[in-house]
Amino acid sequence: MNDSTKAAGPGRNGRAGEGFDIGKMLLEGRAFFALIVIVAVFSFLSPHYFALENFLTMASHVAIYGILAIGMLLVIINGGIDLSVGSTLGLSGVVAGFFMQGVTFNLFGVVLYPAVWVVVVLCCALGAFIGVVNGVLIARFKVPAFVATLGVMYVVRGLALLMTNGLTYNNLGGQSDLGNTGFNWLGFDRLFDIPVGVLILAVIAILGSLMLTRTAFGRWLYASGGNERAAALSGVPVKKVQVSVYVMSGVCASIAGLILSSQLTSAGPTAGTSYELTAIAAVVIGGASLMGGTGNIRGTLLGAFVIGFLSDGLVIIGISSYWQTVFTGAVIVLAVLLNAIQYRRRVKRPTPTAGHPTSQLGGGKA
Repeated sequence: MNDSTKAAGPGRNGRAGEGFDIGKMLLEGRAFFALIVIVAVFSFLSPHYFALENFLTMASHVAIYGILAIGMLLVIINGGIDLSVGSTLGLSGVVAGFFMQGVTFNLFGVVLYPAVWVVVVLCCALGAFIGVVNGVLIARFKVPAFVATLGVMYVVRGLALLMTNGLTYNNLGGQSDLGNTGFNWLGFDRLFDIPVGVLILAVIAILGSLMLTRTAFGRWLYASGGNERAAALSGVPVKKVQVSVYVMSGVCASIAGLILSSQLTSAGPTAGTSYELTAIAAVVIGGASLMGGTGNIRGTLLGAFVIGFLSDGLVIIGISSYWQTVFTGAVIVLAVLLNAIQYRRRVKRPTPTAGHPTSQLGGGKA
């Protein structure tokens, strides 16, 4: 009996410590399982939910959240936060609307109508510039990321309101005789029967994943987010990495703003309000730590789909918009709670006993 007990003991310990742990699997794969549950529940509640066309429509909405969230993920891996992405999204749409309406040069008496690709490049450059401002404030002047991006958020939103005087640019389709048509392509057209916004999200996700896993910049990003001082001592250009991630976040926000304006066929100065919180929520639901150093594109995309499919599902079954806010907030709170549990488990160490100190490297082996 003693022999059998000895034989069973290691098996139990191995199962709990190194073997299959269903609790750990559910915790780390929470975004995937949450998405499955959301699809199953709303498919049961509505006969229109589980349909390919509906999934494609919802995915085109998720594309905006997903693109924002990928940029936010890079910032959060670096240990920062970017509260200005929603305002950057709104300003990019407004700038696109301004150019699509035509730029008047009173001195020469002419009105120029830039081509759509020119508008896209200018808006992306604007997002990059806002990212540079954030990055320089944080990396060079040591302003806390929360404070710096909060201030830039208000400045950018104010500029959008000043440009439009609080009004909205409509009719962004352009005119063929002016050579500025094609803006609707971002929001409405499809390639291979897939919305263009979803394809743009896929391209950004693939490029971001390759950058994080296959490049020196990806290694620098994780290292500087995990321990900035150690990374700097190891030769990582920490400041350049910080500025770069905010630039990429700004560009992602501008792209999302262009897609949203195209989908709405209008550009208003209040577009993207609170979207920064949605992007942060998607990153957290996807398993990234707000302390930095962890996270991946796959989890972030799952987090974006969880939020998007939940919101659209509530609309389909006719739930009040007020309850939609409650449900979405509850999901975010639950995700943050599970995130805290997950990373508390990872840092938990054995308690040293009297006369037997535990090594900080995690082993009692000399």
